[in-house]
Amino acid sequence: MPVRAAILDQLFEIPGLIVTPQEPLSRYTRFAIGGPAALLCDTASESAFVEALRLVQQEQSPYVVIGGGTNLVVSDKGFDGVAIRYTGTEIKKDSNLLHVQAGAVLQDVVEESIALGLKGLETMTGIPGYVGGAVYGNAGAYGRSIHEMAEEVRFTQAGAIKVFDNAQCRFSYRDSTFKQDKTRVILSATLRLTEGDTAELARTAAEIRAIRDEKYPPTMKCAGSIFKNLLYANLPPHLQQILPPKVVREGKVPSAWFLEQVGVKGLRHGDIQVATYHANLIYNDGAGTASDLLWVIQELKARVRAKFDFDLEEEVQYVGF
Repeated sequence: MPVRAAILDQLFEIPGLIVTPQEPLSRYTRFAIGGPAALLCDTASESAFVEALRLVQQEQSPYVVIGGGTNLVVSDKGFDGVAIRYTGTEIKKDSNLLHVQAGAVLQDVVEESIALGLKGLETMTGIPGYVGGAVYGNAGAYGRSIHEMAEEVRFTQAGAIKVFDNAQCRFSYRDSTFKQDKTRVILSATLRLTEGDTAELARTAAEIRAIRDEKYPPTMKCAGSIFKNLLYANLPPHLQQILPPKVVREGKVPSAWFLEQVGVKGLRHGDIQVATYHANLIYNDGAGTASDLLWVIQELKARVRAKFDFDLEEEVQYVGF
């Protein structure tokens, strides 16, 4: 159902909300792929964001909430609805707590925590995207996930503002209640960190950043790993039996191992390329399209399914398909 003119008029009346018709979403995704949204609503104002979201939900207009666009794959045709983006970036310190708005860039929060001598986020250096998206997908790296630091999360649902504690967020591996119920949209998070030495934290972050930048160069148009890694305990027995012990780390099995066994490194379709050095990395090597990207993702899944009889699960989210 397309966006009705009456809703457009009401959105334009919300103070602090920037409304842009037919805005290409390729400008807002890490893959730099995707057609236009019928409307893009952009704001750093929490109240404007909540009101815009309430309005499109009330009017049952098609909508999608976007953040840093790290894990978004947008259709070449675009999205015939309202894309809403919240860019509030405030970070407040309260003892060992950081109160962070959802639109803050995760890297900025990591660097701020290090400067303040607060330990916990330094292993997440180099992970792209916003804090809201990191909480939504329970982002993590090097054995830590953001749920370990999430004291509470503020969110909006049906026009109301609510707060969940850590248990209510129902965090699991790369998952949360916000990912399962998309009517709950994150506004801010309170992260509990511990005291640390600034110089030591900075060294740790620099070492991790060097490794990450070599694997995922900042200019590379990609979403990082395209498929979720797997929990060893959840794998069927026939897969557990064939896995080399050294592949299992901290109870997880890299999706890349399965992809390597089916020979996908270097696979290319149009300008969409699987890295020659990492089977779980797909990137846009020029003027790639969403249809090319989807073809590659489905090809990788099909090869793994044919050989191992199970389906890999994407980390990316699809819009407009």
